[in-house]
Amino acid sequence: MSERKVLNKYFPPNFDPSQIPRQKKPKDLQHKVRLMSPFSMRCESCGEYIYKGKKFNARKETVEGETYLSIKIFRFYIRCPRCSAEITFKTDPKNTDYVAEHGASRNFEPWREEDEKKESGSEEEEEDPMKALENRTLDSKREMEILDALDEIRTRNARSERIDVDEVLNRFSTEDQAEISSRMKEEEEEFEKEAKAVFESADGEQVRKLKEAEPDPITL
Repeated sequence: MSERKVLNKYFPPNFDPSQIPRQKKPKDLQHKVRLMSPFSMRCESCGEYIYKGKKFNARKETVEGETYLSIKIFRFYIRCPRCSAEITFKTDPKNTDYVAEHGASRNFEPWREEDEKKESGSEEEEEDPMKALENRTLDSKREMEILDALDEIRTRNARSERIDVDEVLNRFSTEDQAEISSRMKEEEEEFEKEAKAVFESADGEQVRKLKEAEPDPITL
C-alpha cells in the first residue's frame, strides 16, 4: 500500500531550479471556494427563493478596475439550485455588505431604508421650515458636543505628556517612605503604652523587674 502523505521528495544532483520556467497567472483567474449565501435572494429565471446561509460551490475572482479606498472587490459566481442559472454577487466594502449583481434580486437591502429616511427627511424640511431649523440646531449641538469632547481629549493628552515618569515615581516613593515611618512610629508608641500598662500595679505603682541572679559556676 502506497503512502497517503509523501513526506520526502527526491531531488537529483543535477537539479537546477533556475531552468524551470515561471508560470504567469492570468489576470482573470478564478478560484473554487465553498461559501454560504450572504443574503436572501430570488432567482430571476425561475423565481426560486434562496435563503441566507445556503451553501454553494462558487467561483471567486477579483473585479478588475473597481476598488474602494484601495480595497479590492471580489465577485462570486453561484448557480440556482432549481434551474442552475448563473447568479453573481460581489462585495461592497463601503457598506460592509454584498451587492446582487446578475441573475438574482436581493429581498432586503438595508441601505435602501437609509436612503428613504434621508429622502423623507429632506421632503419634511422642504415642507416645514421649522423642522429644518430644528434639525440644523440639533446638528450644530451635536457638532459642538463632539468638538468639546475632542478638546477634552487633547487637553488630557497634553497633561499626560507633561508629566514626568521619574518625578511621579519619586513622589510615590517619598510618600511611601513617609507613610512607613509614621506607621512604625505609631506602632512603637502603642507598644510602649501596652508595656507600661503591663508593668504598672493595680494602685498605679510601677513594678520594677528584678534581674535574675546569675547561676554559680559549677565547682569541680
